[in-house]
Amino acid sequence: MAEFVERMKGIRICPVLVIEDKNDAIPLGKALLEGKLPVAEVTFRTAAAKEAIALMVKEYPDLYVGAGTVITLQQCKDAVEAGAKFIVSPSFSHEVAAFCREREIPYCPGVLTPTEISMAMSYDIPVVKFFPAGQFGGVQTIKSYAAVFQNLYFMPTGGVNLQNIGEYLSFSKVLCVGGTWLCKKEFLETKDFALITKNCLEAYELSH
Repeated sequence: MAEFVERMKGIRICPVLVIEDKNDAIPLGKALLEGKLPVAEVTFRTAAAKEAIALMVKEYPDLYVGAGTVITLQQCKDAVEAGAKFIVSPSFSHEVAAFCREREIPYCPGVLTPTEISMAMSYDIPVVKFFPAGQFGGVQTIKSYAAVFQNLYFMPTGGVNLQNIGEYLSFSKVLCVGGTWLCKKEFLETKDFALITKNCLEAYELSH
């Protein structure tokens, strides 16, 4: 997890990608790199996720490619087989946590409650995804949890946007934020990769 923490601490924003067409993977990876956000969380919400990850990993060695919305152990295995460097989930899974710990793959599970946080910490996980952050108190809730779980970092996702990333990132226990606003579904439908790069650059400037 040390590499994951250091990389995300420097990048600060993790683009969350829903890729329907595997052919979008290569130009999308280029758009992220040109936008100074060299990380991709490819969600397992679509059938193209595994191939998209494999294509990005092969084409862009400098792009830190991971898998998101990983709910089942099989999805996790598929993501790792494709070359994913880290795993992100909307919830906590003992099976996924055990698999990732055994193979030394960074796992960032989704949490909402102190109990779920404690479950993650029992696997020595140093970063949890607070999701959906906007609907459950945002940075104020994170600050309350951080006062108790002092050695933990948070990656808030859900409801994060250009208007509030500054508030999130100003808190030292927020490692980075995740968001889909950088690469919305309609941007990929119209193949507007230039707009994705523009959004990434704007987010980079705000977060650095």
